[in-house]
Amino acid sequence: MAKVLIIGAGGVGHVVTHKCAQVPEVFSEIVLASRTEEKCKRIAAQLQRPIKTAQIDADDVKQTTALIEREKPAIVINVALPYQDLAIMDACLATGVHYVDTANYEPIDTPKFEYSWQWAYQERFRKRGIMALLGSGFDPGATNVYTAYLAKHHFDTIEELDIIDCNAGDHGQPFATNFNPEINIREITAPGHYWENGTWQTTDPLSVSRLYDFPEGIGPKKIFLLYHEELESIVKNFTTLRRARFWMTFSENYLTHLRVLGNVGMTSIKPIIYQGQEIVPLQFLKALLPDPSSLGPLTKGRTCIGCLVRGHKDGKEKLAFVYNICDHEACYREVGAQAISYTTGVPAMIGAMLMLTGKWQGAGVFNMEEFDPDPFMEAMTRHGLPWSVITPIAPMA
Repeated sequence: MAKVLIIGAGGVGHVVTHKCAQVPEVFSEIVLASRTEEKCKRIAAQLQRPIKTAQIDADDVKQTTALIEREKPAIVINVALPYQDLAIMDACLATGVHYVDTANYEPIDTPKFEYSWQWAYQERFRKRGIMALLGSGFDPGATNVYTAYLAKHHFDTIEELDIIDCNAGDHGQPFATNFNPEINIREITAPGHYWENGTWQTTDPLSVSRLYDFPEGIGPKKIFLLYHEELESIVKNFTTLRRARFWMTFSENYLTHLRVLGNVGMTSIKPIIYQGQEIVPLQFLKALLPDPSSLGPLTKGRTCIGCLVRGHKDGKEKLAFVYNICDHEACYREVGAQAISYTTGVPAMIGAMLMLTGKWQGAGVFNMEEFDPDPFMEAMTRHGLPWSVITPIAPMA
């Protein structure tokens, strides 16, 4: 039906490519491009159908534009680094091609997570007659759609939202991150933010925690309040929300390593001079840590990610939790990746699929919750991320 260009051959790019290859009736041709083409070729060799590969520096707008003009895809799925979002959006504007990503833009020299830079493209994309779908991963992504689904089918108004992300898996490594170490550590060490009564509240990094009892046998886990970009668009699009927060689990082992590395300056993004050469400590640390894509065969256990919503239905207060549970080993058996990459890569494919099939369409820049959630929810179940809705006993404190 259409050609897709996937930019990025890390863990998520690996999953996106595999999942697109499973839907040839939509993605009739696939091009996978990365700074290191050898990574693309390794992924291509695992597939049952042929794809093309290319070398690309996604920071270079002219180079990306030339690749798009040469291959003429209908859509670009950006699973490169968040630093490269704007450059790839510029190339899509230059060529008139639709755009999908999984995480919002952030400047490389400032750990600042907000949509303002990408929302500023709204008028240019609208005038060009093309669509940009932002944050089509799991969180952000599926969590935005979960919120829209509950608001459509379970509530008349939603007043409180807690997005809860639990990785109950274990890879056996002393210290490793389940996605790009640089992005992961920048996110976790930033101050926490949450929405309450019309304003953003700020907390010290990882200073607020709760216990939450996860379903289907995962059980009680300690969750920590973070800031995540989907909160920004969700509170914009669901104006009845009085409070919106994001939580994630971390093991004590992970937090201890992170604390020690922070104390000695290894998580800093401020450049230093070492033996006459400028280096960024966090980027050096990234080079020392295990590649997240190497964790697939090692990781056991499950993830649980969902949205806990409190609101009103038919004049009565109601509480609902919509969630997915994903098994690391099952993901590895299917596509050769652990569940963190899988839960991000599948929604990226689904977002692109809904755009190409006309179920989600428009001209401009959009977040996931702005569209009808039903086609996405149906596709999640069909493509490996089934979900459930339950009514918990009590809301989050």
